[in-house]
Order: sequence, then structure tokens, then C-alpha cells
Amino acid sequence: MGSSFGTLFRVTTFGESHGPAVGCVVDGCPSMLPLTKTDIQAELDRRKPGQSKIVTQRREEDDVEILSGVLDDVTLGTPIALLVRNSDARSRDYDEMREKFRPSHADYTYQEKFGIRAWQGGGRASARETVGRVAAGAIAKKLLMARWGVEVLAWVERVKDISGEVDVDSVTLAQVESNMVRCPDQEAATRMVELIEQVRKDGDSVGGVVSCVARNVPAGLGEPVFDKLEADLAKALLSLPACRGFEIGSGFTGTMMTGRTHNDAFRADHGGHVTTPTNWSGGVQGGISNGMPIMMRAAFKPTATILHEQDTVTVEHENTTIKGRGRHDPCVLPRAVPIVEAMVALVLADHAMMHSARAKQ
Repeated sequence: MGSSFGTLFRVTTFGESHGPAVGCVVDGCPSMLPLTKTDIQAELDRRKPGQSKIVTQRREEDDVEILSGVLDDVTLGTPIALLVRNSDARSRDYDEMREKFRPSHADYTYQEKFGIRAWQGGGRASARETVGRVAAGAIAKKLLMARWGVEVLAWVERVKDISGEVDVDSVTLAQVESNMVRCPDQEAATRMVELIEQVRKDGDSVGGVVSCVARNVPAGLGEPVFDKLEADLAKALLSLPACRGFEIGSGFTGTMMTGRTHNDAFRADHGGHVTTPTNWSGGVQGGISNGMPIMMRAAFKPTATILHEQDTVTVEHENTTIKGRGRHDPCVLPRAVPIVEAMVALVLADHAMMHSARAKQ
């Protein structure tokens, strides 16, 4: 089953959108890592619904409970179980979905695969499942910073056709969190908010791009051939609800360049530290980190639930129509930012632990 992720730093998420609770179990986290509820809650608060006027108005406090694996604010080295109870599900909003499949949702495919589905809110296919990912990612981020000094930071780069200009080398968390859309470019952020508000009033939705950088990543992370670092990052981000594309470094732009301009030349300083003046590789070469910042982008489609009549079929495969109901994000990007950070952190923490284990052999 596909609910577990990672090798040494391994995460299993559980729970349905309209069930009693969601959460995760983190296995493999080293002992003696300082960890408090506040560390995890801070990340969940960035993801939770109802935090601004441009996201879903479902009201969930997303208050995390640490059930195991932590004592006196340090990890024990045993499985860490985290639970977040659902308190504001409105299953009545989904009554029509019991008999009809929502266009571009997982309703039809889950029914075909399992012969049954959690029709209230989409069950495991709902973005509500990402609560567990973000909670686990908070631990991974704490571990990465404590042991390797690695920082993972994401932001909204583009909403539909509105793009922000961001200095990847200097952008800060404070800049990302300075507005509700999480775009550090304030002028672009204002236009993004206006666009999202308009499509929400129109009962429609928009997508866009989230960018992410991982700084201070040591050289040597990644396992060739099939477990290349960028391959695992791609799998992590493409596993997110609504994510439809992944790029690292130059991405598709690199197809327009020549090798002479795309190659990252190596240089060593007086201390022997190796860097590259350019970073078209995005910090990964041959599937292994080269010590430069790892730069990636994730493309998210428009939210599938829209408040307009659409063609669909019933569970008996009869043609009909359906109109979206309930509370949904008109644009997933603002709340996707901490989720992207979490998945990148989980991959890097896992690979860093595998690299450390190899070095000790």
C-alpha cells in the first residue's frame, strides 16, 4: 500500500478527510533530538484551513497530539505517533457525491480500484491527508537543521499567469509569510490575491507554481541509479494532491540552452571548498547532491471542485450532471507551500541518514 514513504526516516500517514482524525507515525527519527509540540504546531498552522479569505473556510484548529516517541521534549528513538482530530467536517455537503463522481477527482478511480470509496470529502484522496505529511515534515526539518544545518524554504512563484520576482539566494521565511498568498514579491502578491478572490466569486479556481530551495545541503546525498535524489524529490512532490509537474534546476528551460551555457563550471576557494558559479543543475548531478542549493518547482492544477454545473456519470455509469458544493480552496498554492517544504524535508532527511550510515561502514 502507498501510505508509507522513506527508507530510514520513514513516515506512514493515516485517516480520511471526514473521519475522526488524521495523522502519521514517524519511524527512524534518531534519539535525543529536541522536539516540542510547538515545533510541529507551527508548521500545521501554516497549512490549516480557514487562515485567510482566499482559502477554504473549513474551520479546523489542527491541534496536534504527540502520542508516543517523545519524552521531556526530546525524541526517544522510537516511533513518533502524531494525531490531529477532525472537528469541522460537514458530510451533508457531499450527499450528492454518494451517487455521482466529481469531475477530475479521485472518486471514479478509487471506486474502480477498491469497489468502495469514502465519498464524504474524498477520504484519503483529499488534501486533508497532508496534515500527517506536514507534521512529519516538521520533525524532518528540525533534524536537518540540527544535524546538517539544512534549511528548506518554499514560496508561491506564480498564480495562473501572474509571476513574482524572487531572489532565490536571499529569500526568507519572513518574506514568504508576509502576505496571505505566500509570494515574497509584494506587488505580485497583491495581484495574485485579487485574482484568487475574483475566481472564488465566480465559483471557479486557478493553479500555478510553488518554488522551493534547500540550502546548505552537503554534497553526496543520493543513491544511484534508481534512487537518484531528484527522482525521489519528484516522487515526493508528484504524490501531492493536485501536483501535475516537477522541475529541478533549469528544468524545461534547459532544453532551450546549449551545453556550453548550461554546464556548471567547478571552482575551488583557498580552503578547497568546491562551488559552481552557476546552478543550472539545481544542486544535483548524477542523482547526487553537489553542495549547491537544491532548487525545484512544482506545478499545481486548478482545484477540481468548482461551483458550476458539469457533466459526469453516476455510480451506475449513467450520464448526469453535478455542481460542486462545500468549502474548498479556489487556489491550493498558499497552503501547498508548507506541504512542499515538508515533502522535500522528508526526502532530504532520509537521504542524509542513508549517507551517514554509508559513511560509518
